[in-house]
Amino acid sequence: MSFIKEFFFPSNKTEDPTADDSTSTTKTDPIVEGIFTPRTLSNFNGHDDPKIFMAVKGTVYDVSAGRSFYGPSGPYSNFAGHDASRDNIREFHEPIDPLDDLTPQDKEALDGWEEHFQKKYPVVGKLVPGN
Repeated sequence: MSFIKEFFFPSNKTEDPTADDSTSTTKTDPIVEGIFTPRTLSNFNGHDDPKIFMAVKGTVYDVSAGRSFYGPSGPYSNFAGHDASRDNIREFHEPIDPLDDLTPQDKEALDGWEEHFQKKYPVVGKLVPGN
C-alpha cells in the first residue's frame, strides 16, 4: 500500500500523519471565498503562489499552515493545488473525480479526512468543473 493511500485510507485511523502540535491551527473564518476550477486551483501549489490550497470532496482548504506537509519539499506536496480526495491525482485538464466507485470503507476514511481538514484548515471556496 502506498504511503499516499495510507494517508487517505489509513489502516490505523488513530494516527494522523499531518498531526503536528507545533503547527496546529484552529479553524477560522475564510481568508478568501471563491470558486475554483482544477486549473485555477493548480496555481496554489506553493510554487506559483505562496499560498497552498487543496480540495477534498469539492471543498477547497487553505493548507498553507501545513507547509511542512504540503509545501514544495513536503511529503504530500503532490496534493498541493489539486483535488486530494483520492491518492491518484488528476491533472487540471481532466474532469473532477466523481468518487462514485469508492467502497464503503473508502468513503468512511475519506469522510474522516474531510472532517480533519474542516477542523484544521480554513475553507476558501468550492471546486467546480472547468471549461
